[in-house]
Amino acid sequence: MKLYNNFKIKNHHKNSIILIGNFDGLHLGHQKLFSLAKKYKKKYSLKLGVLTFEPMPKMYFNKNIKNFRISSQKQKIDLLYNLNVDFVITKKFDKEFSKTKSINFIENILKTKLKAKFIFVSNNFRFGNKREGDVKQLIKYEDACDYKIIKPKPLLIKKKIVSSSLIRNLLEIGKLKEANKLLNRNWSIEGKVQKGKQLGKKIGFPTANIDIKNYVLACPGVYAIRVKMISSSKTIKGIANLGYRPTFNGKKILLEAHLFNFSRNIYNKDLIVEFLMFIRKEKKFKNMNQLKKQIKTDLLIAKKMK
Repeated sequence: MKLYNNFKIKNHHKNSIILIGNFDGLHLGHQKLFSLAKKYKKKYSLKLGVLTFEPMPKMYFNKNIKNFRISSQKQKIDLLYNLNVDFVITKKFDKEFSKTKSINFIENILKTKLKAKFIFVSNNFRFGNKREGDVKQLIKYEDACDYKIIKPKPLLIKKKIVSSSLIRNLLEIGKLKEANKLLNRNWSIEGKVQKGKQLGKKIGFPTANIDIKNYVLACPGVYAIRVKMISSSKTIKGIANLGYRPTFNGKKILLEAHLFNFSRNIYNKDLIVEFLMFIRKEKKFKNMNQLKKQIKTDLLIAKKMK
């Protein structure tokens, strides 16, 4: 899979199928889209490419949005690789690009630089300066720009459109099981282990502290997890607290992972933390003994996870 950070793509990637979007999480709805695109790829013997943006436009325009992403940029690229995409264009979304007129995006980028043949977009896709462009405008220029717009119907499950917004909401209210079903995998966070205040170690449950950066803030609480070091294929079961640690009067959101039967020093190591089950919401305990007692109960639940 070839990665580009601009529109200067190789000639053999021009005249291709292009899917445009953020594709945050690459959930079942996105997977349905890619499944359809692959049928076009086979039928017309074309390459399959993705045009995505970094940072996500919504985060660019609203700097107050911090915890928003379902997947990191790296995870997105890994997932696209697994979907057998031929190339990915990750366009930096900045002030200059945000002012691109919609007609210029169509004529200069889609037609001239990419020479796109089929363009897959969602029905609510907006583009160009002040979001002036929409799917109707794209369709209007089909003949002039020699492409065909494909806007598949959204995937509905239990009468709800499967979307990144829906999955974020499910994670935020603690419905991890439902979110994982819509992702078609376990939601996960990638991050580096940082030196913490050793609070877990002091009460007998040493933890690896991970900064969640721009990931969506799932419901603060206790989770059964599975951890993998990026440099290794081995996985380790564990339990994690995602939250503010109210018992210790914490102010910063933190992911603290306690790994079962594990004692190695993993500071500064990159980990993938898979969330398997939501056990309970975060709460403030009156004293350390109450906290320890609750942790033991949580551990028993987490260790039963297969």
